[in-house]
Amino acid sequence: MDIWQILADIVILLGGAVLVGGIFARIGQSPLVGYLIAGMFLGGGGSLGIIDTSKEIDVVAELGVALLLFSLGLEFSPARLRQVGFKVLLAGAFQVVATLLLCASGAWLVGAPPTTAVAIGAMVALSSTAVVLRTLTDSGELDSTYGRNTLAVLLVQDLAVVPLAMLVSVMAGDSESVGLNILTLLGLGLGLMVALYIILNVVARYLLGLLTLQHNRELAVLLAVVVGLGSAWAAHAIKLSPALGAFLAGMFLGSSPFAHQLRADVSSFRIVLLTIFFGAAGMVADPVWMVTHIGPLLAATVAVFAVKGLVVFGLFRLLGQPTAASATTAICLAQVGEFSFVLGAVALTSGVLPKETHQLIVSVTILSLLVTPLMLRHAGQFGIWIARWTGRTDSAIGDSQTKSRYDVVVFGFGPAGRETVAAMQSDSRSIAVIDLNRQNIETARAMGLSAYLGDGTQPDVLEHISLATAPLVFVTIPDKRAAILIISQVRSESTAAHIIARARSDRDMKALEQAGANTVISDEHSAALAFRNAVKDLSA
Repeated sequence: MDIWQILADIVILLGGAVLVGGIFARIGQSPLVGYLIAGMFLGGGGSLGIIDTSKEIDVVAELGVALLLFSLGLEFSPARLRQVGFKVLLAGAFQVVATLLLCASGAWLVGAPPTTAVAIGAMVALSSTAVVLRTLTDSGELDSTYGRNTLAVLLVQDLAVVPLAMLVSVMAGDSESVGLNILTLLGLGLGLMVALYIILNVVARYLLGLLTLQHNRELAVLLAVVVGLGSAWAAHAIKLSPALGAFLAGMFLGSSPFAHQLRADVSSFRIVLLTIFFGAAGMVADPVWMVTHIGPLLAATVAVFAVKGLVVFGLFRLLGQPTAASATTAICLAQVGEFSFVLGAVALTSGVLPKETHQLIVSVTILSLLVTPLMLRHAGQFGIWIARWTGRTDSAIGDSQTKSRYDVVVFGFGPAGRETVAAMQSDSRSIAVIDLNRQNIETARAMGLSAYLGDGTQPDVLEHISLATAPLVFVTIPDKRAAILIISQVRSESTAAHIIARARSDRDMKALEQAGANTVISDEHSAALAFRNAVKDLSA
């Protein structure tokens, strides 16, 4: 093993990722997609072929996947799962299973063997946590209804990576040995979990007290590295996926006393791992193949978007989610995610997936990730258009043809909306609250308010409230695009209403003002004033 050649390959890959990722970020794309494109052209299958993928960089990439899953495991905890909600988590599980079965059935109907069809379904079932969450975070939409839905489903999908990898790997044997392989892997996996639990809850707790690791940041990080790499090695030694061992270690460490500090310490390291992972994943794609097979590639990509989108849309409609939010969530989750590369590598190595089919799924993944940031940019408007086109505005305001008159109308009853109402309740003003969240509506009604469940971006929702007579309107929702639509509709109903809107950042203030808001309060500016007042109080 030529360590210097491996180092040179890593430097070239990271350098290409910096260049192409920077270009993609400049044009409004996700830099993660740029890393994929860089690997695609630098790898052996690409047109440049600077990096020989037959060399040991594949080992480095595999280690990078393991450590990436280790850092992913750190993010999981029982408390976080409880916050998401059982129904939404169940919807995420149904999405994975339903998408797998539908795509596997489609592949089987066009002639793929059953094992190959299941592998294809497993790869397609996962969406992109890295690209979607980064895009939603950058646009300030993670706190929206569809942003929370998307986050919950992605959480379940990330949990599903390891069992799906195990499923694909055990299908390599004949039909008689598959059951035995599953039982063997389950037994080994359970043994590894027990061993990790004992090490981290008995041995590590003893070391925490003996060596004062809780007060020594360096030793805590070293312990985490030893546990993560050791678990990956142990899993490999007992013929399990190293990624499985690393993920389990991260999940157990995520509940440890120094979990918060570890998450902060590995964040920078995770960026490097993520870049290597995306770059190495891109190296298995061939741009020449993609161009020469552009017809089947486009057809397969459209089919994947349609199947995944319909599955997600249907599940969230069954949960009682509004049409617009369900459609927007479907767009956010319709692509094929980065962990399909992991499942594809397992399927290709085990002989379950033919090389040509693997190349098609990898190409579909890259193409879907390429268009995802562009789709997410207009996802909110598309969801609203779907709601209007289907005639489902999801209003629970009522059927009365007489418009109710209020002194104040508040859109959104989260923390900002509740504080706004609390400041006015002593003024004997009549206040109406509109929100999509049922729990927020129940809270508002418990406070004696007129609260209506509905999507404020829909004109039909607003037609039961006389906005023309409401002198004061507050728009407290964090979603910038929805806020702009609400402000525009309120302004079209009343030119005299004083509209006070919330902006997540200073850069969003101008857009809300142009939509018709009289006053815009920025979260960033409010935080800055709070810090200034705190400093003044300390100086007094």
